Amino acid sequence: MPYLDLPTHLLHYRIDGAEGGKPWLTFCNSLGTDLHMWDAQIADLAGDFRILRYDRRGHGKSGTPPPPYALSDLGGDVIALWDALSIPRSHFCGLSIGGLTGQWLGIHSRARLDRLAVCATAARIGTAESWTARMADVRANGLAGLVPATAERWFTPAFSATRPGEVEAILSTFATTSAEGYVGCCAALAQADLRDDLARITVPVLAVSGDDDPVCPPADLQAIAQGVPDGRHHGLPGRHLVNVESAAAFNALLRDFLMVSARP
Repeated sequence: MPYLDLPTHLLHYRIDGAEGGKPWLTFCNSLGTDLHMWDAQIADLAGDFRILRYDRRGHGKSGTPPPPYALSDLGGDVIALWDALSIPRSHFCGLSIGGLTGQWLGIHSRARLDRLAVCATAARIGTAESWTARMADVRANGLAGLVPATAERWFTPAFSATRPGEVEAILSTFATTSAEGYVGCCAALAQADLRDDLARITVPVLAVSGDDDPVCPPADLQAIAQGVPDGRHHGLPGRHLVNVESAAAFNALLRDFLMVSARP
């Protein structure tokens, strides 16, 4: 398994897809998941892109440096990966905290971005108070107790009933995520507020919402699309993990958005 050895932690990553000059596409997962949350995208998009995905610090097979983390730390990990792999520019698709990471990159490293897709996210997710309470709960009780509420936020009842295997696999990853890593990322979310900086994101932006997402409702994605110079919003059926629940429609939407730059 490939790892990038950074001064404070290892970053586990994976490369899939076409070679031979195909554009790079980097995926960034949500809080409490690993790179496998994008499996349905890889299967569909690997013929058109050279795809990089990775486990965020404190998640999956990546190392867990001592918390707290800042959003700049999470964005810096992406830049370190791009540098190590000699990727001069990449499309980027991030969901939830991954979408915030993408917005940070659009503000601070836009020369490295081609097109940016931000999904089930916001320029400000929750409040400092809500994330502080979440961190205290996880420190005291771990993540297992959050699984039922997480399942409700992430998936509609219909999807959970018809695709129990997929839901169980994702929730199992959530429950086994490093508590320290989870808390470290909650600290980043508690401080992240990019609402006043959206106009600095000059690359084309696609904002994708889940129609029934209680975490980042469609209005949050509409605000991003309206706040950047070149943005559009599109809603799909589902809750927070809309890339899983509406995988086929999500893949078609993402391909159409990203392939514009490849057309004559």
